[in-house]
Amino acid sequence: MTYREHLRAMAGWNRWCHQRLFAVADGLSDEAYRRDVGLFFKSVHGSINHLLLADLMWQSRLAGAPLPITDLAMEVEADRAQLKTRMLASADEWLRYIDATPDELLFAEFDYRSTAGGAYRLPRSVAVHTMFTHGAHHRGQVSTALSQLGCEAPVFDFPIFYFDYAQAKESFR
Repeated sequence: MTYREHLRAMAGWNRWCHQRLFAVADGLSDEAYRRDVGLFFKSVHGSINHLLLADLMWQSRLAGAPLPITDLAMEVEADRAQLKTRMLASADEWLRYIDATPDELLFAEFDYRSTAGGAYRLPRSVAVHTMFTHGAHHRGQVSTALSQLGCEAPVFDFPIFYFDYAQAKESFR
């Protein structure tokens, strides 16, 4: 598997995980969904919103048109149904980005500024991969919160996704 193919698989896994997360989170009452359960971004909603915010922030950086984000807890979508729609669309955007970006750009370094204003340089491929591990981190937190709220935690293991992906990867092309 090439690194590009790995990124494509990770993009598919990212979307698959989001679907599994929403399959459980959609069953929460609005009160439970928005309750401060001690996560870094307080609630299930706050954590999912942060995932979308981070996606939008990095997608805009990679496009060379960074968004003016200074607070990583900034709410970008209050409506829960719209947040789900936007999260799944953002997951699809990662796959489109990987497919549309030629190797000389995908594996080249680019300059960006952090939310605090610091200047950094990073290969685009590392930024893309980081978004998938970032998602895993916060989905893990949400999974714990879902368990504490009485739900069965979704399974996000990459090998479980990969068994299906390896058999049906043509659908990701």
